Amino acid sequence: MCPASSSKKNREAHSARFARNSNSCGTQKIMNPSSAVPTSSSSAAGSVSGFWSHPAVIAPTHFHSKSLSGWSFNTAIGCAHGCRFCYVPSVSTVNLAPKLAPMGVGDPDADWGRYVFLRPWDEGAFLRSLRHADAVARRDSATGSTHAVMFSSTTDPYQVIPNPDPAEARRLTNANVEMVQRALELIRDQSALNVRILTRSPLAKTHFDLFRSFGPRLLFGMSIPTLRHDLADVYEPKAPAPTRRLQAIQEAKKAGLHVYVAMAPTYPECDAADIRTTMRAVAELDPLTIFHEPINIRAENVARIAANAASKGVALKPSVFASQKAWSEYALQAFRDVVNSAREFGVSDRLHLWPDKSLGHPAIVRARTDPAAYLRWLDSKWNRQSE
Repeated sequence: MCPASSSKKNREAHSARFARNSNSCGTQKIMNPSSAVPTSSSSAAGSVSGFWSHPAVIAPTHFHSKSLSGWSFNTAIGCAHGCRFCYVPSVSTVNLAPKLAPMGVGDPDADWGRYVFLRPWDEGAFLRSLRHADAVARRDSATGSTHAVMFSSTTDPYQVIPNPDPAEARRLTNANVEMVQRALELIRDQSALNVRILTRSPLAKTHFDLFRSFGPRLLFGMSIPTLRHDLADVYEPKAPAPTRRLQAIQEAKKAGLHVYVAMAPTYPECDAADIRTTMRAVAELDPLTIFHEPINIRAENVARIAANAASKGVALKPSVFASQKAWSEYALQAFRDVVNSAREFGVSDRLHLWPDKSLGHPAIVRARTDPAAYLRWLDSKWNRQSE
């Protein structure tokens, strides 16, 4: 059989498998995104899920400043984890408000966490985006993190998608996992691009064998800002418990994967002792990189955090977000605590801090004891290239 024929048969087989995991909107709507109409289902709790109109493709990202990736692959609009601090709705889904409104999403920011619309799989569209990204990376001689595709930048690639119908929830979740699998296979076999996985979900264990087949081209990461379940329940209430995430990445390390950890974002309630506890567990993984940032203020994320805390009767530290000065002091103290704990556990060379650009505001710079040294510190973090 000629390669072209084999490739065609593979695409047809994958299309058939995705079709079996389709929802009631029909196979053609999933496999032919150009004619698709977004569909959704509502649950008693008010969440909505279904399928989006446009397919999942590799697209440029702005994560160069964090040295994470030059490209991203996002399988869905929205995220079931609904982390209260998340920046995505303020910079991404809010722009889709007119399209989301008829699907039951009144406010993409305030409703973050209660909607997930899976992008359909169109292998032809994906391959076109893959070839473009690969060609650009080769042309620009990109290396390291900028030569990588991020799974994912605006959603979690291994989330469990909720739906009032358990069978439909399984179909949506399985379709998402299979889409990620097929995308990874194509990146591995038909490009020279690297991959960086970042998730909060132990469901990623499903693909450990696939990850391993990439060798050093794939880095697997887990977001673990704290190991305190009480804080996670306030700041990221729908995400898997942090101890489950830690166990998953421990298993990844034992499976021979190249791992990294995002201790991000650490919360105002994460004091030096809590950060030390988390860092000790992270250091034991011997990760390639440990990323860190505090919570940055974006649109309505502070209001989301406060509302969820109030609903649970939990008292937080809202004063750290009351002014630019208060927030900057919290952020810089968090960096100091992380640096100190990394030094204690011998992983300072792995640490990659993500100071927000707003920390370079003239008023914050002037308040430093040595403004020039402070600016040099910021520049060194902003320009650091990660592994």
